[in-house]
Parts: sequence; structure tokens; C-alpha cells
Amino acid sequence: MKRYVSLEEISDGKLYRAHDLVKADCLGCNACSKCCHGMGDTIILDPMDGYRLQTEAKLSMQQLLADGYVSLGVVDGVIMPHLAMRGEEQVCGFLDENGRCSIHSARPGICRLFPLGRYYEDGSFRYFLQTGECDHPKAKIKISKWLDIPEISKYEAFVRDWHALVKEAENAMKESDDEELSKNWNMLILRLFYLMPYDGKTDFYSQFETRANQYREICDEER
Repeated sequence: MKRYVSLEEISDGKLYRAHDLVKADCLGCNACSKCCHGMGDTIILDPMDGYRLQTEAKLSMQQLLADGYVSLGVVDGVIMPHLAMRGEEQVCGFLDENGRCSIHSARPGICRLFPLGRYYEDGSFRYFLQTGECDHPKAKIKISKWLDIPEISKYEAFVRDWHALVKEAENAMKESDDEELSKNWNMLILRLFYLMPYDGKTDFYSQFETRANQYREICDEER
């Protein structure tokens, strides 16, 4: 989700790479779960999140949507799934009675990233520290360790590729005056990247690449 603000407004003004140290470690949060409340539709899921939830937490996207843990919303013109907030306190459905994440090993990328954000530029991205989002005491930690994702270079390549694909979809839908075609492209994204089951015994990145190629081929044929 795009944020139309300057880095100076929301960060320490610095940009970081995966192997840089940054003061982001919340030290176990000490029973704090503020970042799991009132997040609206901002915890957007990417295809790797869907893969992790399916293969590690044994939860399909169909099940998550049906049970109200995930909702669909429009992000910059593209329909995307996001974690749903529940009840009067608007709390993530995966938060247990002790205020802890019940799917921590399979938590979404945005949850892993927080309180960091990504700044996209020239086909790539760097990280920034959000200074106004979490007032919990923090310690320095290497970003790659904080994300806790194996093969960080592969993961970052996926993030770049997914960001590019979504941007392509966004631009294509803006340029098209065919509402039915835009709807078809949106449904194709949902089906290929979220609803179609992943093979838990096969590398995620190769599966994503195959699906991305399929998406682009189908869209090219329909234009």
C-alpha cells in the first residue's frame, strides 16, 4: 500500500539494506500487542504469505476468507487479501488470549517487517525505520535476522518481482476502459497467487515464477 508522505515525516531519514544494523528489535514486545490492533486493511498478504499460511499453519486462503481471518480489499486498483481486524477492539484474529501471535512462525511479511517499512526506487527497494509507529524499547539488530526469512536474497528478489507485477497490473487496469477485463485480471491474480494450492514440497520461489509467467502470458493474450 502506497503512503504519500515524505521519509522525514515517518522515519529517521535513513535507508538500510538487509545486512545493516537498525534499532528495530522489540525484545519480545513484553506482552505488548498494540501493532496487532486497529490496523484496518493495511496488513496486506503477498503470495509468500499465502504459501506460509498454507504449508506451515495448514490454513488455505479459502478457509481463512470463509472464517473471517482474512478479507479482500482494493489496493491501488488491485484486489488483495489482508488480515481482518475483529470486534470492538479491532484486533487481529490470530492473536491469542495472552496477546501473542498464534501463527508466529507463519506470520505475514508485513508483520515480520514492522516497525520497518520498504522504500521502493529504481526497480529495487531499501528499508526504513518507522519512528512513530511503536514506542516499545528497542535494541539494534541486523535486518535479515529481524525478518527471520531464510535465503534473504531470494526473498528480496521475490519482493521486487511481486511489486513490479502488481504495479504492472495497476497500470494496465488504469489504462483499460474495459471493466470486465479488469475484473478478469483481478480474479486471475487471486486465483493464481492465493487460491490455487501451493506444493509444500516444492520451492516457493520457483512456483511463484511459474505463476507470474502464466499471469503475464494470459494478460498479454487478452489485451
